[in-house]
Amino acid sequence: MKPPYTNFQDIEIELKQLNLERKIAWEELKLLKTEIKDDFRPYNWIEPLIKGASKYGVFVLFRKLFSRR
Repeated sequence: MKPPYTNFQDIEIELKQLNLERKIAWEELKLLKTEIKDDFRPYNWIEPLIKGASKYGVFVLFRKLFSRR
């Protein structure tokens, strides 16, 4: 627990500090919102889908080449 304030200057300093911390937290939230919005855009999904399909295609190709019939 913090000791009691001795003067108004201590109170003003802490209020300024808390205000800056609040502004920093708000900016971090805005950045996080932008990052999440960018992650859910369709063009960000295309590359992982293509990579997954190509890995599956290579697997199927090897399976057909090396399967014994």
